[in-house]
Amino acid sequence: MEDLLNIVAKRATRYHQDLSTRSVAPHPTAIEELARLDGAFPEHPTDPTMVVEILDRIGSPATVASAGGRYFGFVVGGSLPAALAANWLAGAWDQNALCSTTSPVAARLEEISLRWLLELFHLPAGCVGSFVTGAMMANLTALAAARHAILNRLGWDVESHGLFGAPPVTVVVGAEAHPTLLKAIGLLGLGHDRILRIPVDDQGKMRADALPRISGPAIVCLQAGNVNSGAFDPAEEICAHAHAAGAWVHVDGAFGLWAAAAPERAHLTAGFAAADSWATDAHKWLNVPYDSGLAFIRDREALRAAMSPPMASFPQGSGREPWQYSPEASRRARGIEVWAALVSLGRSGVADLVERTCRYASQFAEGLRAAGCQILNEVVLNQVLVSFGSDDKTERVIAAIQEDGTCWCGGTVWHGCAAMRISVCSWATTEEDVHRSLAAILRVAAE
Repeated sequence: MEDLLNIVAKRATRYHQDLSTRSVAPHPTAIEELARLDGAFPEHPTDPTMVVEILDRIGSPATVASAGGRYFGFVVGGSLPAALAANWLAGAWDQNALCSTTSPVAARLEEISLRWLLELFHLPAGCVGSFVTGAMMANLTALAAARHAILNRLGWDVESHGLFGAPPVTVVVGAEAHPTLLKAIGLLGLGHDRILRIPVDDQGKMRADALPRISGPAIVCLQAGNVNSGAFDPAEEICAHAHAAGAWVHVDGAFGLWAAAAPERAHLTAGFAAADSWATDAHKWLNVPYDSGLAFIRDREALRAAMSPPMASFPQGSGREPWQYSPEASRRARGIEVWAALVSLGRSGVADLVERTCRYASQFAEGLRAAGCQILNEVVLNQVLVSFGSDDKTERVIAAIQEDGTCWCGGTVWHGCAAMRISVCSWATTEEDVHRSLAAILRVAAE
């Protein structure tokens, strides 16, 4: 085991060292080589050293270098050194984060991390939290608590009786709501076709003046950080409107909620602390390894009722038991690397990470605008939308920059037009990465 882990460490170290010089996108021949991993199921064991050698030799070249500093797609962060190291150690520990009996360290680090995160996001100290896979499951977890709470007020036990015959629940979202939020709504049986979609402004913010009169059990979903523009819904007005009608307010803050950690960006999250639940990702701006999502809920008992199975035989200690607040039972101990990342960075380090990457996004926007490209959004956070003239040219530039390999930027549709989306949220991105990537984009666009 010792020799094998040393070999893995050397190969992983070399992989990270090569990130600064390799193409961000894998070469087509590397992808073709993946076919060599296929074949008949082996009849006999293979030496573990050989297994690692094959994985590294064939698998590493076929990866996308999203752990490096020039990957700007899908709001994907890298892995902080301390978080990656903690991830390796947690893998060696092989802890089941079900409860404090199966892993005292996992349960304790979750509790500590959640308390620190509530401070970082300026959310009420009494909130309870849950570690999940990502923002989709964080949204589902929070909305399950919301579903329980609003139906329980009417005397309906949704966990016992289901939705058959239950009072109908109104779900309100902005027209620019993220697909993962809509997926969570569908999985909870609240119905895609029954969602009320509210018009948004030119930056994708939900229009508070367009909110309908709300009656009966209802959930209003806000967005902290539009995935295209980075814009924030007007939380103060919408929370006041929704709470006056007795509705539950949920915030999809997959990446935008982290703006609260940076003093210069915290104003963007004004009013969001008045909501009832929040969802975000740690594998985005906190830069911990995939997968790592977080749900926070103001009503502790609502979350416990939604997540705790009837007649549960799981151990119950004197403190917080993770299984009571998570949709999963057996799961990996995500809180270990979150704790490591928070200790590694500290409050000032998290603030610097958010602010620095937002500043790099502004540099991209300024450089592209100066070269005659059209910036389509107000760059208030880490998202930049670019048009290179026509839809056809924009799409060709996106394809060409991905093939070029200097950096990786994705495409999207904004107000019916094709756009390149540049998302900056990796700790590994430097000024040099920005200059190098900007030069490559402009070179490709000119060609």
